[in-house]
Amino acid sequence: MPVPVYSSEDHPLIVRPMIEGDLTRVMDIERLVYSAPWSRQVFLQDLTSNALSRYVVAERGPSIVGYAGIWIFEQVGHVTTVAVHPQQQRRGYGAALMDGLLDIGRKEGVARFTLEVRVSNRSAQELYRRYGFYAVGIRPKYYQDNKEDALIMWTDPELPGYDRGFTG
Repeated sequence: MPVPVYSSEDHPLIVRPMIEGDLTRVMDIERLVYSAPWSRQVFLQDLTSNALSRYVVAERGPSIVGYAGIWIFEQVGHVTTVAVHPQQQRRGYGAALMDGLLDIGRKEGVARFTLEVRVSNRSAQELYRRYGFYAVGIRPKYYQDNKEDALIMWTDPELPGYDRGFTG
């Protein structure tokens, strides 16, 4: 069943920290975007018990249109998820979520960022490259739903694009 999304352009997009009360709407998007969605319990545990995790949501009017997460350890930020409601994709919301995550990381002393992305997800790879991510390897059969390989990507503060969007 489609999740209703408020689409008025009269309301600005707000990226803010995710709270437990957001989980119902986040889970709706999670199920629409991913073929092997995370459980509510995974998100709840990260929000309440994992000192390494940070999550943000993108909100327009009364609707959450996307969310993203990062784990921060030492000086490394591992982007764990970025998802935008299918009806709201290709509007810059993924970039806004990345801006929010990377800003949090920079403010907490992150020097480099990493992530995994499906080798078939070219649009996500394009977004990440705009932020200075580059491919360093493959994790074979990483995704459990279809055994698809994951492309491992990292940032390097010395490469062009690394500072794109950072405000911190």
